[in-house]
Formats: sequence, C-alpha cells, structure tokens
Amino acid sequence: MIAEILFVLAGHSSSIFPSDHTINPAFRPLLHPGEEQCLQAVGRIAARYRSIKKSCLTLTRPQSRYICSLCAALNQILKDEYEGLVVETEAKLLRRDPELVARGSFVPLTAILAVFSGWESPFIALESLMEQLESQDEWKPGPLIDMLMARSKTGTSRIAEIFSRLSTAVQRTWRAQLAALLVHGSLTATDPLASEDYVLLEGSTPTCVSTQTRESIMYVGRAIGTVKRKRWAHQIPREQAFQHAQLLDTVLPEDKYRFDYVIGQIRTNIGEWLWLHVLTRKDVEEAVVSLANYFLLRNGEFCLALIRDIEKLKISRLTTRTGVPSMIKEQDLNLALLRASLSTSAQHDPSLLKLKFKLPSGPIRPLLPSFSRGGSKSLLSSVNDNSSEAASFDDLLLGTSLLLTYDTTWPLDLFLHPSDLQVYSALFGYLSSIRKTQTRIHGCWTSLSNAQRARRRWTGLGEGGTAEDLMVRQQLLRFGWGVVRDMGWFLDTLLEYVMVDVVDLEFRRLKDLVTKPTRERSESVGREGAATHDSNVAPPSQTHLDFTTLRNVHTTYLERLVAGCLLSHPSLTAVVRCVLEICERFVAQVERWGGDVLPALLFEGSLAAGGHDRVGALVRERFQVVSEIDKSLHELFESFYQQLTLMTSYQPFTAAGDASRSVLINTSIGNASALQRTFARGKGLDGEGEVRRHVEQLLLRLDFNGRFSKP
Repeated sequence: MIAEILFVLAGHSSSIFPSDHTINPAFRPLLHPGEEQCLQAVGRIAARYRSIKKSCLTLTRPQSRYICSLCAALNQILKDEYEGLVVETEAKLLRRDPELVARGSFVPLTAILAVFSGWESPFIALESLMEQLESQDEWKPGPLIDMLMARSKTGTSRIAEIFSRLSTAVQRTWRAQLAALLVHGSLTATDPLASEDYVLLEGSTPTCVSTQTRESIMYVGRAIGTVKRKRWAHQIPREQAFQHAQLLDTVLPEDKYRFDYVIGQIRTNIGEWLWLHVLTRKDVEEAVVSLANYFLLRNGEFCLALIRDIEKLKISRLTTRTGVPSMIKEQDLNLALLRASLSTSAQHDPSLLKLKFKLPSGPIRPLLPSFSRGGSKSLLSSVNDNSSEAASFDDLLLGTSLLLTYDTTWPLDLFLHPSDLQVYSALFGYLSSIRKTQTRIHGCWTSLSNAQRARRRWTGLGEGGTAEDLMVRQQLLRFGWGVVRDMGWFLDTLLEYVMVDVVDLEFRRLKDLVTKPTRERSESVGREGAATHDSNVAPPSQTHLDFTTLRNVHTTYLERLVAGCLLSHPSLTAVVRCVLEICERFVAQVERWGGDVLPALLFEGSLAAGGHDRVGALVRERFQVVSEIDKSLHELFESFYQQLTLMTSYQPFTAAGDASRSVLINTSIGNASALQRTFARGKGLDGEGEVRRHVEQLLLRLDFNGRFSKP
C-alpha cells in the first residue's frame, strides 16, 4: 500500500483513488478514520500535482515562448524538488529510516503526509496560476511578468521562491528578445516586442520598466534597425554590440533602477556613435534654423504673409457663392503655406515642404470674431481666482485648434522627438496669436486714420454734429484712439520682448554652440544642462560635441524659450489670452461699424423728436462699448504687471525640467505644477538670473512713465 501511495504521489493513477482524491468505497471500511483523513490529504496533494502537470502539457503546445519558458521552469522545479522528494522518500523507506519506519516494520500514513504536506500550499497557488493562464487565449509578456511578480510577493517563503523563479525564467526569455532588438535591431516573426516601425506593442513590456526606458528601447531599436536596413556605410562595431549584450545579461526588469541604468547607458553609447557617423552637424543646424524660422517666427515676412493668407481664406469661405463648399480643410491651410512663401525668402527653402497644418477637430466652417462679453468676463474671473490651468493659444489664429507640424525623417528623428515638436507647435500658437492680433490692431489704426481724413474733408477741424453732440463725439473719438494706442503699445512691447530678448537671443546662443562647440561654458546655453553631465559644453581644448550634450542643450533651449515667453506661469498666460481676445473684439466692433468709431452724421439722427438737441443714441451706445473695453483692458494691464512683479519677487523662473516631456504633449502648456521645475539643474542659477533680468526690463518698458508703480 505504501508503494502505491508513492506511486500516486509521483503522478500515476491508482485504484485507491478512482477520481481525484476520493478514496475507493471498497477500500474505505478497512481504514481507521484517522488513516482515511490522512489518505485523503495525500490524495489531494497528488491530484493537484497531476492537474498542474496536465496544464503544463496543455499550455506548452499552442502558446507563446513566454508560456513555454514558464512551463519549462515549473517542470524543472517540480522535477528537482517534488519528484526528487518522492524518490528520496522511497529510498528512506527501503533503508528503513527511523524517521519514517516505526520499529523497523511499520510506516504510519501521518509520516508520509508530514513529508509532503509542505507542498500543499505551493500546489494550491500553482493550480490557481494554471487556471488563470488557461482562462486567456493569449498572454503578452508584460502582463505575464507583472502577474508573476505580484504572486511572488507573498508571506509564504516557498511560494514566493517558486513564483520568483518562474518570473525570472520569463524575464530571461523577454530579455533575449530585448537583446535581439537592442543589439541587432531585429524583430521576431512570432511574439515581437515592437511593430515594424519600432514602436513597442501594447503589453510588450512589464510595468516595472519606466516610460523613459521604453522610449530609450524604441530609440535604440529604431536606430540600429534602420542603420542595418539602409545598409549604411558605417555599422555598429562588433565590440560595442558585444559589450551591450554583456550589459543586458547582468540585469532583469525586476531590478528597476539597475535595468534603467543599463538601458540608459546603451542609449548614450548608440547616440554617441550616431552623432559621429550618421547624424551630422549640418543636419542638426538646418533643422534648428528651420524650426526657428517657421515655428518661432524669425522669418517675419513669411509669418505676416501666412497670417494674411489665413485671414483671406476665412473671408473667401464666408463670402463664397451658394453651392460651393465653404469648409476649411487641412489642404487649404497647407496651400496657404505655399502661397505665403511666394516672393519671400522661404520660397526656395526645401524645409518648407516639411511643414503641415493639422486640424484636430476636422474641417470647419470659418467664424468671425465674437462680440459677446461672456468670454472676457469668464476669463477675467479665472485670472482673479488665480487658476492654475494655463490658457492655450492654438485656437486664436483660425478660430479653432490649429497645429503646425514638422515632418522628421531618418536620421533627424533621432534628435527631434515628437514631444519636442509639440513644444514648438505650442510656441508657434502663442507667438502667431500675438503677431496676428498686433497686425489686426495696426490695421484698425489705419482704418481709423483713413476714416478721420475722409470725415475732415466735410467737417473741417471738428467732428460735426450739434453743439451738444460735438463734445461727445470728440470724446468718443479720443477714447477710441486711446484704446487702440494702448493695445498697440502693449502688444508691441510684449512682442519685442519675446522676439528680441527671448527667441532671438536663445536661438543665436544655440546656433553658436552647435557651430562653435569650443566656446566657454559660461557663454553657452548648455550651462543649465543635466546635473548628471558635468561636461555639457566642451572645454576650449575640445572640439567634439557629443550627442548627449547636444540633446541636453536643445532641451535647455526649449526650457528657456518656454520660461522666457512666460508660458510657465498660468496666471500670465491667462491675462495675455484675455488681452488678445479683447483686442480681437474691439477690432471686430470697429469693422462692424464701418472702420470708424464715430457713426456717420447722416445715419445718426441726433435731433430728438421734441426739437431739443440731444446726444445721438448711436453715439451713446458706442461710447458705452468703448468705455467697457477700455476699463477691462486697463484692469488686465494692471493684473499683468502685478503678476509679473510678484513673479520676479517671490517665484523662481522655472520651466519644465524637460520641456519636451511636459504637458505640452496636448499642444498646450498645461498645469503650472508640471512646468515649474528648476531651470538651472545642479550648476548655478545664471540662466535663471538672465531670464529674470529680461523680465525686469519688460517691467521697466511697461512702466516707463510710472503709471503702474505709482500708488
């Protein structure tokens, strides 16, 4: 009987247990109740063992390599430990070991149960694992590793050890696939980690792999795979590939920090090699110049032509004949880009073909500026409430969300990440909105001047009307001129600061650093690079600018643009947007009034029915509109000055620690908390101090006559 029990524990069937762990009814009367209970417990252990072995055999056939490695590791564990225990127990019985054989001839069932009872809990956990694996048709490596790691975090040491070994086996299989991608740039036909364009598939990585490490994996895999596919003249050195393979063999994803370090080191090495052999300095310089010209509006003539063409496009769609499509599509906007380049320096620029407009909401019908006051009031209230949600500017140029994109191809996409281009797109929306509004204000000034010259041909030095009407009309005209003058002054000052003190200065620094890498550290943009890289800028004796430094320099360049343009402070962006909306509303009102603040004398009917001279109703109505706009505008000016003063007094000039990974991912600037990370990381605060000095100069320009600072 003892031999048959060991036979059952080894996974074989027996007449003692016809089904699972149920004892044969014919055999039950021969047993003592205690013996029956022990025998049932032994039968349960044996039944679970057979169930686990059967599930392993079933899962191994059609499943992926990760399930196969798990089952192979589990079978090895059972063979070495459990089946070895069965053989060892049998050997002890044959030797009449006193631990099992009482008085040299009697073997109690309790002794057998005591030997194998330690496997009851592991078998329960493993049986539950098999059921979970069989419940799904397909298991991705990421969720599988996550599940095994979660199951290994238990208080039972044997269960934790078994699941840890299973998790390690699956991670090694996953690491082999990762090595094929990172060392050779190859993807397997079955269970690939990434798609053909080297984008990691969903569920291909465990959650213990950080987002930054996933980006590095895609970066390295795409770089090596593309170099091999294009049969580049220079290939990755064999010694370097062997070194990377050795590094990967030393870590597993569960060791998060060590794994991130190894992947980061591999990315750094590949980046340096690409910078020396694939991505040339000329490619980077051309890309930086193109992005500055079109996204940062350094090509002024093209920018103005583009704004005018978009305005003409809206008007043409509004005045189109019946039956002709009046929708604005992306093709129309891209055609406007080409038209705007005619007769400008951008006409023969090949990088212009990489620019594309995108409408996230799809084709739209053009809309004129709104005259409603609710939007301005709501925005004013949000400013007063110190809202932390920054305003976006990508909808002011067209009336709906409009994104400017830049096509990056190999090998430029190794330097420019999609998140970097989203930062550029957000900066374009901000700068183009200010430039467009400034152009509209200048056009309004011209319209008022032309209207006044035409009116003075008939009224002489006055503004016409009755004796009582004359003073009110003069006051309204002066009021209107004052509003336009204040709007133009504010926008001119703000745009001068942004374009000259921020964009132009930072661009020249970046270009000098890329073209002349031997400049002193204190003169370079890279001074505020990552603290982990002390040599962000090459010393005077060194002429090599490594790829990591180049990426850090460009990231710092974007950070300083965001901070210098005041986009890292939501309260200021809310005020600026409100000012732009009020300016658009005033210009739209003037256009609706026929290009003049004063109504025509013959259209007004200023005399009352009783024959008494009264001020015309149309003049009173326009005076009320202009006075309300003037009041709101000056409240915003004061709010802007106060917020800017507080910012220089109490807040550090901060931007996203990595602007390309901030909440600009949605083409807006997002929350202040996500953007307010220190600008000068680790090495001094000179960059912050310089931005502060520029902002202080802006404060002086705004308060040139002491208007805001006087009590």
